[in-house]
Amino acid sequence: MADQGTSFSASVPEKYDRYLGPMLFEPYARDLSARLKVRAGLHVLEVACGTGIVTRSLRERVPADGKLVATDLSEPMLAFARTKFTASDAVEWQQADAMALPFPDESFDAVVCQFGLMFVPDKLLALREARRVSTDGGQLLFNVWESLERNPLTDVAHTTAASLFPSDPPKFFETPFGCHDVSFLNGLLRETGFKDVTVTPVDLPCVSPSAADAARGLVQGTPLVVGITERNGDIDAVTNAVAQAIRARFGDGPVRSRMRALICEATR
Repeated sequence: MADQGTSFSASVPEKYDRYLGPMLFEPYARDLSARLKVRAGLHVLEVACGTGIVTRSLRERVPADGKLVATDLSEPMLAFARTKFTASDAVEWQQADAMALPFPDESFDAVVCQFGLMFVPDKLLALREARRVSTDGGQLLFNVWESLERNPLTDVAHTTAASLFPSDPPKFFETPFGCHDVSFLNGLLRETGFKDVTVTPVDLPCVSPSAADAARGLVQGTPLVVGITERNGDIDAVTNAVAQAIRARFGDGPVRSRMRALICEATR
């Protein structure tokens, strides 16, 4: 069973990267990295790098004489991310907990995190850690999803999967799409001592080659698949049901929708 668990964990990053990367994460990675204030010798820390989607965009922005360190708590995600880069990319990889960053005080000019804060149990502690490792005047950049209602493609996957388990619906998507209160985010940033705080909603196109691809990503490329397995559900059947629901609402070949995230920027 341990081997199956390891194999199962390792299978999620590939589907996450292949199906959800282009659909959900690459557009916001470009947006987030474009906000980085680039200068010579810039040292950048990425927290919760996942499969390296933002890492790639940051690598294209950080100067050659700078430094890019990418971290994640999940070893399977980090291992997958490493395979997408070569030694010449000069990315430093390290497993790290956002609530206990293993770096000295004031060691980075910018801290960047895409869609990671929602999963951190103690968000205040994570932001304090981000501030601690930032230099004076350092930049903080992160984003979080708006509500499920503002992200209809994911909402279809969430409601469809829930309808198949009426007595005990899987609730994974409530976590990544449940941290969108602007006053709460502003309060966290101000309480941790950041200044020049802005929280900006950004709408972008959400496009997948097909309903089947979108469903594979949303079901099998996220921890939703864990909830299905825990309920002894049929993963393929749930994936097919989600694909059918997406097709009915958005069509097929390609699927086109909209998505919204909140972009948070602050200065130490």
